[in-house]
Amino acid sequence: MSRDLSRRGFLQVGAGLGAGALAAGALPGLARAATEGRRLAARHGAAGLPLVITSHSNETGQEAMRQAWAILAEGGSALDAVERGANVIEVDPDDTSVGYGGLPNERGVVQLDASIMDGRTYNAGAVAAIEGIKTPASVARLVMERTDHVMIVGRAATEFAKSFGFVEEDLMTPRSREIFLRWRERHSEDDDWGPPDHLRSAPAGGADEAIEQAGRLLEGEIEHHYGTTNVLAVDGDGNVAGVTTTSGLSWKIDGRVGDSPIIGAGLYVDNAVGAAGATGRGEDVIKSCASYYIVMRMRDGRSPQEACEDAIEMIVDRYRNVNPDFVPPEKFVAINKDGEYGCAWMGLRGLPKMSVRSPEGLSRFEGTARYQPG
Repeated sequence: MSRDLSRRGFLQVGAGLGAGALAAGALPGLARAATEGRRLAARHGAAGLPLVITSHSNETGQEAMRQAWAILAEGGSALDAVERGANVIEVDPDDTSVGYGGLPNERGVVQLDASIMDGRTYNAGAVAAIEGIKTPASVARLVMERTDHVMIVGRAATEFAKSFGFVEEDLMTPRSREIFLRWRERHSEDDDWGPPDHLRSAPAGGADEAIEQAGRLLEGEIEHHYGTTNVLAVDGDGNVAGVTTTSGLSWKIDGRVGDSPIIGAGLYVDNAVGAAGATGRGEDVIKSCASYYIVMRMRDGRSPQEACEDAIEMIVDRYRNVNPDFVPPEKFVAINKDGEYGCAWMGLRGLPKMSVRSPEGLSRFEGTARYQPG
C-alpha cells in the first residue's frame, strides 16, 4: 500500500494519496493591527463550497490542495479529500514533520500519530506511536471504518496496518537520518557519541582530514520542531471531515503521544458546525482540548478566525499566573460549514499561513499572531 518515492515522484501519486504542509512569514508587529481586517475578511469573505484547507503552505501543501480538490470538484466526499491531502504530505521525503522522513524519537525510531474524523457519521479513528507505515492517516481511517474502536497504538497499530496490506518499511530518509545523527552527537558532552575527545577539542587546522571527517555530522544547526499537518474540508453535500497527522516532537521520549491522534485535542469535527485542527506543542493542546474548544466557539457564533484566536488567548491565560513569560508554540486552523476559515498562532515567528482551495481557486491565507512576548 505504500511505496518508495523520490522528491520528483511523490507529487505524482494519485488515487489514495493527497494533502497539507505549512510555512510562516511576515512581521509579528503587524499582527494586532491587522486582526480586525482579517477577522472581517474571514467572516464576510467566505470562500464558498466545497472547501479544503491545510495548515501547510509550501509546495507540498499546494499540491495536496490540488489533489484533494480534484476529489471535491467531482462531487467526492470530504472524507476522501482530507485523506488524499494528508497522504501527499505523509509520503513527501523532504517533509520532516510527518510520515516518511519525519524526525525520530530519542532512540532514532520514527513513531507517527494520526487521527481522522467524519462529521457525516460522527465517527473517528486514530493510531498512535505507529512505526514503519508511511501513511498513518489511512490506517486511522481503517480503525474508524473497520473496527468499533477509536484508537490503536504502538506495535499493535503496525500489525493492524499490515493485516490490511500496508508494507512495513524504514521511514528514515538520508536527510532525516543525518539530522538525527547530528543531534545524537551534539545534544550532550557527557556521552560517548561523537568524535573522540582528542579530535573534538583539537585546534582548527590540526589533523585536518581526521578532524573534518570526525566532525562532519556535528556541523550545522540541529532541526527541532513540533511539525504536524491538518487537512479540513467541507464537500458539496455540506459534510465536514478532517485529518491531523504527525511524526510528533523530534527527539521525544520513546512512546510519547501528542495531541494529533486525540479527538478533541489535535482534531475535532462537528457536521453541524465545522472543524478545527492543531499543530504545536501537543501537551498544551491536550490539556486545553483546543480543537473541541474552537468548534464549540464556532457553534456559539464565532467565526473560524475568531475561534482560533479565542483558543490562543485561552491557553496563554492558563499559563499567565504560572509563568507570564512562557509562550507555548501552538497554531490552530478552522473552517465552518459556510465556507469561512481562519488561522492563528502565538506570534513567535511572524504570521501563520495556510493553503486554501475553494471555487475561487488555490490561495495562501495569512492568519493572525495573537500574543507577542514581552
